[in-house]
Amino acid sequence: MKIAILYGTETGNAEMLAEDIGDALDADYEVSCTNLSDFPVTDFDPATFYLIVCSTYGDGELPASAQPFAEALAAGPASLAGIHFAIFGLGDSEYEETFNFGSKQLAELLTNHGAAQLGERPTHDASGADLAEDLALPWAKDAVALAESRFGKAA
Repeated sequence: MKIAILYGTETGNAEMLAEDIGDALDADYEVSCTNLSDFPVTDFDPATFYLIVCSTYGDGELPASAQPFAEALAAGPASLAGIHFAIFGLGDSEYEETFNFGSKQLAELLTNHGAAQLGERPTHDASGADLAEDLALPWAKDAVALAESRFGKAA
């Protein structure tokens, strides 16, 4: 199965986490890791499963590297029917009114364009005791297993 890990980051935390996920999956899958700012919305491929890691910035906005992607997707008539993704959010509960809104906005944008989200959208809290990778690595493996159960390993 081809897996594309896409990340939206402001300070680099989502990028580091995406790379850790890629390293954990690389032995068993064909994995790529790309900043959303470098991923054209026209490059989605139904034969690829997408794992997305996205932080939140400011007052619940998408991080800087995800904004051009979101703007391009919102502006275009792109249909993402046949695209499957799972998403993981990074945030800080100190900002409780906008906690993890970046990943929420991105998930809504993708599903509004026809993509199908597999599983829940887990979130990491920078003010909590857990390390992001302790939550994200099991999530990624579970998401890939869910995709395999639905589409097979060759999908």
